[in-house]
Amino acid sequence: MKKLLYIFIFTFVAAFTGKAQLDRSQPPKPGQAPTINIGDYSKFTLPNGLKVIVVENHQVPVISWQLTLDIDPVMEGDAKGYVDLAGDLLRAGTKNRSKAQLDEEIDFIGASLSTYATGLYGSSLTKHREKLLSLMSDVLLNPTFPQEEMDKSLAQYLSALPIQESDANAMVDNLISSVVYGSEHPYGEVVTKESLGNITRNHVTDYYQTYFKPNTAYLVVVGDIKAKDAKKLVKKYFGKWTKGEVPRKNYNLPSSPAANKVALANREGAVQSVIAVSYPVDLKPGHPDAIKSSVMNGILGGGVFSGRLMQNLREDKAYTYGANSSLSSDRLVGRFTARTEVGTNVTDSALVEILYEMNRLVNEPVEQEALTLVKNYLNGSFARSLENPRTIANFALNIERYNLPKDYYATYLEKLASVSVEDVSAMAKKYIHPENAWILVGGNKADVAPRLARFSEANEVLFYDAYGRPVETTEVSVDADLTAEKVIEKYVEALGGKEKLLALKDVVMKMTTSMQGMTIEMSSTRKAPDKVLVTTSMGGNVLQKQVYDGSKGVVTAMGQTMELSGKQLEDMKAQANMTLELDYGKLGYELKLLEVENVGDKPAYKIQVTSPAGSSVTDYYDLENGLKVKSVSSQDTQMGPMTVTTSYEDYREVEGLKFPFLIKQQAGPQSVDLKLVSIELNKGVGDDVFSIN
Repeated sequence: MKKLLYIFIFTFVAAFTGKAQLDRSQPPKPGQAPTINIGDYSKFTLPNGLKVIVVENHQVPVISWQLTLDIDPVMEGDAKGYVDLAGDLLRAGTKNRSKAQLDEEIDFIGASLSTYATGLYGSSLTKHREKLLSLMSDVLLNPTFPQEEMDKSLAQYLSALPIQESDANAMVDNLISSVVYGSEHPYGEVVTKESLGNITRNHVTDYYQTYFKPNTAYLVVVGDIKAKDAKKLVKKYFGKWTKGEVPRKNYNLPSSPAANKVALANREGAVQSVIAVSYPVDLKPGHPDAIKSSVMNGILGGGVFSGRLMQNLREDKAYTYGANSSLSSDRLVGRFTARTEVGTNVTDSALVEILYEMNRLVNEPVEQEALTLVKNYLNGSFARSLENPRTIANFALNIERYNLPKDYYATYLEKLASVSVEDVSAMAKKYIHPENAWILVGGNKADVAPRLARFSEANEVLFYDAYGRPVETTEVSVDADLTAEKVIEKYVEALGGKEKLLALKDVVMKMTTSMQGMTIEMSSTRKAPDKVLVTTSMGGNVLQKQVYDGSKGVVTAMGQTMELSGKQLEDMKAQANMTLELDYGKLGYELKLLEVENVGDKPAYKIQVTSPAGSSVTDYYDLENGLKVKSVSSQDTQMGPMTVTTSYEDYREVEGLKFPFLIKQQAGPQSVDLKLVSIELNKGVGDDVFSIN
């Protein structure tokens, strides 16, 4: 039975010339670090323990209020996701207002109010400050976490998850969490379909009742308000918030691997790989190394176009559009990561260059010119950040939370200016570990895995799924006498048999899917031997129509008709063939049985099918029942090649033949679930249905 693939296709330059003649052969000498006036702030603490920071700024009549819980991360276990869900649901309704009422009242005063797992943020015009505070305090003190709203949020979370299964960047993000931090650390937990399914309302309410306490919170007030007025308002609206004991957690510091390890998440059919070299570091906010190490990382690849990774991988090798590195500080554990996205064919070559640049930074002193360039960049970034009043608030919050020296930020430029070549070398030796790293790749296993093992001390590649979970290698081996043709024969029998398929003269299917809250209807009509009509509609209006009449194919959309040719015509012709698998040999298709690979938790035969024109698709057939469970192909789009993954589920028998009643498709960032709502066989469909003229 032919697969159904429905794809929803989706300077400024200024030059300055000086009047004076300058000697441009020598870089300018750095001047003396300027004195920075960070600005002052007021602070006070309520009797309930709420710590308040006020940054006055009377330039515009706006005030913002940001409340932040100073708590340790929570291990969520098999219900990972409930902490973020609790933050989302904080403003989903209170004892006094429904979510709709909250939204209406916030909109009426032109304010904003958002909530998250560790607090909430609100902003409004000065004249609406009390109204906003009454809403914020209601949200903070009286949330009800309605089950109905929770179910909606969980459904949204679940609908977004499938994107990760074909997004190599998301795969590598999950690998960083799971392998760099490990399963015993809160940063190592990854949201999955199973973990979301385990979340109950009790998880959400318990989190709120345990951690939302004033004695572990900071309230930062920024804007058009005097400190004394802020104190009165904070007492009025947050003074009744009851304090309580909040648990503290101690977590072991994750360690780097003793020698390099390679982990790969398979993105079937991918033509590009996402690469990351990553490991944990012990670097706390405000540490004496923080500024010096940021300069060192800037030279390697920290946001500066002249960074060595960018210059090597993009400018010299032309492997990528961008490459960067980051060295983050954190109260629990920081992290180093070098990252890029390259073509599959240069995945190993790009890794060689990343490790080369890391080693070079450790072993060779940097050039003074490069050091000066990065310091100037960081100097300018810091100066620009001071234009935002919230920067001052964040500085104040950091000083209080992390017990930093009061002049930590006021002397930032002075400390930056003092960073030397020797300091950079010392930081590289301390924080850059090209031989004790996780090498993480999201890409096509078949193409890149054989070339990655050499980067591992153990000469092996560890395989993970899209959510950072180890993939258990199946113990099922392919028998020597088993061929792709025999797997196809078993599939045909599983569908109902060759005789039943050959007796199929026409098929009419109706399907539905939901996109952005709207219902889309799809209809597929096929007639033997090679005619097909596919229409996509919404609310009775046809959005797109595809027709193949046995020789010519066209697509009509938005009043315009385009005749198909090349690969598009070939795909339409194949879709029209209801018994394509029976005709593979006659039509000149090449079949190759690759291996046994798990699809979900079940082993499946993996077969590469190549058409006479050279188009290739990888199909997976369940070992136990023989049915096709997944197909992976690459489609050319205006945005470049796009991997399309289609899953076939919920097979049901109709008049002796089996059809998948649920087809899930992932094409780039778009995820679609097609549900079969009706199917009719051998109803005598006429040729006029497929008329093109």
